[in-house]
Amino acid sequence: MIDPVLIANRGEIAVRIAATARRLGLASVAVYTPVDADAPHVDACDVAVEIGSYLDADAVVEAARRAGARSVHPGYGFLSENAAFARAVVDAGLAWIGPPPEAIELMGDKARAKALAREAGVPVVPGVEGEDVSLDEVRAFASEHGYPVVIKAVAGGGGKGMRAVRDAADLEASLDAARREGKAAFGDSRVLVERYLERPRHIEIQVLADAHGNVVHLGERECSLQRRHQKVIEEAPSPVADDALRARMGEAAVSLARACGYAGAGTVEFIAPADASAFFFLEMNTRLQVEHPVTELVYGVDLVEQQLRVAAGEPLELTQEALVPRGHAVEARLYAEDPANGFLPAVGMVRRYVEPAGVRMDSGIREGSVVGTDYDPMLAKVIAHADDRPAALRRLARALGELELLGVTTNAAFSRALLEREDVRAGEIDTGLLERILQERCQTPFLHAPPEDLVPAAALAAAGTARPAGPFRLRLEEHGELRVADGAVRAGEREWRADVRPADGGRVRVALDGLARTYAFARDGDALWIARDGHHLELRVARTARGAAHSEDSLEAPMPGTVLLVHAENGQEVEEGEVLVVIESMKMELSIAAPHGGTVQGLDVAVGDKVGLRQVLAEVIA
Repeated sequence: MIDPVLIANRGEIAVRIAATARRLGLASVAVYTPVDADAPHVDACDVAVEIGSYLDADAVVEAARRAGARSVHPGYGFLSENAAFARAVVDAGLAWIGPPPEAIELMGDKARAKALAREAGVPVVPGVEGEDVSLDEVRAFASEHGYPVVIKAVAGGGGKGMRAVRDAADLEASLDAARREGKAAFGDSRVLVERYLERPRHIEIQVLADAHGNVVHLGERECSLQRRHQKVIEEAPSPVADDALRARMGEAAVSLARACGYAGAGTVEFIAPADASAFFFLEMNTRLQVEHPVTELVYGVDLVEQQLRVAAGEPLELTQEALVPRGHAVEARLYAEDPANGFLPAVGMVRRYVEPAGVRMDSGIREGSVVGTDYDPMLAKVIAHADDRPAALRRLARALGELELLGVTTNAAFSRALLEREDVRAGEIDTGLLERILQERCQTPFLHAPPEDLVPAAALAAAGTARPAGPFRLRLEEHGELRVADGAVRAGEREWRADVRPADGGRVRVALDGLARTYAFARDGDALWIARDGHHLELRVARTARGAAHSEDSLEAPMPGTVLLVHAENGQEVEEGEVLVVIESMKMELSIAAPHGGTVQGLDVAVGDKVGLRQVLAEVIA
């Protein structure tokens, strides 16, 4: 194999690739930007080189030269499916740990990929693709096949440049929007149109190919639990796939890999009806997938090792007959996001981080890591493997509850609740299920709301003892004021008999009305973080002598960002809900509205200003 290996990525995937390189005795090189100088992936490698951006192909190639690297692994995201970068790596005399640039280019064009799939005998969804599909062509297709249809950017991915159209009146506007998004995101405004399958499953096949004509598949992954076209939970095998379906889908994926001249690890994605009675080609991802660990656990194959061996010119030693799935694996992506706040990205410093036992963790964080808005919010992946699907689901749900991550809000509790739903446990899932669940959030508060005991437990942990000498006050924006005194916690009319004692390290044992639980906690000045079972609260404490926290009149920035618009000025009368400031963060626009009617005061931010998390932007005085 060819080393040193430069890993042109960051976070959990860079750490994961470095681990395989180390196990194989290969040297590794990390690249990092200034904000990632203290990141775990830097320490995971033997040498690290600072660059300005992970998207700067020239800088990555130069870093390889400086560090003496002889090969480049792109991971996923960033430049991993950039054919020009792959060519630049090869032209620099380095080994490219990925498919040929021509295959990347071909399969990255949705229209050409679909045409090739059809030629290779792979089932495709009826549609129209070409150099420039016109509105008239789209209308004619919809008239023939009926609504709904879906318009997709030819160079798209991740749901960008995609519009489902259910009515002829929306067709032109949707076509224009898909073109704009495709142009903005990928520099390509071309689109295609297809029949839209209602409530489909997303099932994908993992393939491996070498430069000697050998191609095998490693079964399927079910990736139907998605939010806004982004995968949340993945598993292998699919709960609806039997040996016959696995063989048919695998043969189709292998045929397509051969047709495009593939080498390395890749994934052919399909959509299928609920019973998987048929399947249709969706796209091919010419890289390692985020969800590759579930395949590794079920088949006992290190896919990164196979990538390294193929790139070194070795023939595959795996045979199709020997690749048999064993047990079941399920993966949950751990995102820095707040489900209770519209899944807005969350930021902060990791104050406590303890991984659960009995599962695989692919992580890019540690205690002290700073999670900002510079990069993707995925922090880690939790992967459980067991003899069967019910056992794997239980193991993963428990692991999400045992994970101790304080300082940054995550989707751990949300994913845990999702895994415990009857439809998910029964395998009755599709790509729209999660969105339908979110629309029913009023009927499913358990998906978002922290358990009732978390708030009084936080007050006790902040007080530090069950019986403080004087009254202690904890003020929460959504929970009001709590007082700890005389062995009790009071919140309005509610009172709990209480006892608290340290457990071990960053844990505290709290008994409320005689029911004792252990909580993870961390504190920094007046900031307190407390969690159990994946639920996480960040609180601000204030003793009576020190005064209250920010008033209910304050407008605070929900996350760091840049002021995009200012719609008000000091002294202006505003109404409840009126937008006063708009900030931009992680390519999202966040509107900050008046909490009630009144007069604006203390507004001293301007367009272009940088604002921090919970920075007071203004007050509205009634």
